[in-house]
Amino acid sequence: MSAASHIGHHPSLEGMTLFERGWLSCNNVLIEPAAAEAGAVLVDTSHVNHADQTVDLVRHALRGQPLALVVNTHLHSDHCGGNERIQSAFGCPVWVAPGMREPVQEWRHDRLTYVQTGQRCARFEAQGEVGVDRPLRAGGRDWEVLRAPGHDPDSVMLFDRAGGVLLSADALWENGFGVVFPEVAGEPGFDDVAAVLDLIASLPVKVVIPGHGSAFTDVDQALDRARSRLASFQADPLRHARHAVKVLIKYHVMEVRTQPLQELLAWASTTPYVVGLWERFGRRAQPAVGEWCAAFVMELVSAGALALRDEVVTDV
Repeated sequence: MSAASHIGHHPSLEGMTLFERGWLSCNNVLIEPAAAEAGAVLVDTSHVNHADQTVDLVRHALRGQPLALVVNTHLHSDHCGGNERIQSAFGCPVWVAPGMREPVQEWRHDRLTYVQTGQRCARFEAQGEVGVDRPLRAGGRDWEVLRAPGHDPDSVMLFDRAGGVLLSADALWENGFGVVFPEVAGEPGFDDVAAVLDLIASLPVKVVIPGHGSAFTDVDQALDRARSRLASFQADPLRHARHAVKVLIKYHVMEVRTQPLQELLAWASTTPYVVGLWERFGRRAQPAVGEWCAAFVMELVSAGALALRDEVVTDV
């Protein structure tokens, strides 16, 4: 489900439309053009499964105005999966985070995570990169491009200092932050999450538009919750590993909607990030990755996040 909101109830958000999406797809933000600008700017395009809906939402909100640019905060499949359809529908360029244009053009799986996560993403072209040394002009605002490693090593946030508006992507949600994928890959990432949270705390933020969930203004409380969650992961990396596996399983089922249990476990057994987590955290508990993941499926069923009937798993 998606909801389009003209979030002008907060004075800092005039001229912006938030498309709040479900968890398979990230939120999209449409920044309406100021008088001298060539067209609107769309931040992130959601998952490929919802690409047609994203096009419809954007076309309706544009009301005949051109779409001048798409900007991706990072290149996880829920943030850029609609790029190809948006480019086809509106003929606009896509800009990605610094250093990511070449990996996109070459579709390098060592830099793009679709093979490692076992997720789908339609291939697209990138025409440019946002720059940390120059603001992005959109909607009459100068958006600072802030590096935000942690959830993804190449992620950025966009910050309008004059208005106090932060597009935080998955670095900060109202209740947490995204899975720390460097840690999933066996690389350090928790310290980067902490540094980005400190960076946000240092900014004069009035309102946050996160990559998932509603816009919010109580930034201090959100930071407290995020830091508490981070501290629990740092104290017990197994907890983060278990969380990450359940997120990957849930996301996969959201993507395919329904799948026989044994096919789901076969997918998990061949997905590099899941296998890597089992090798580091689960091998002692279970001799096979599929058996390890079966327990997580049951936990998700017990929590009401998935349904299991007649050995078929369905998204809830």
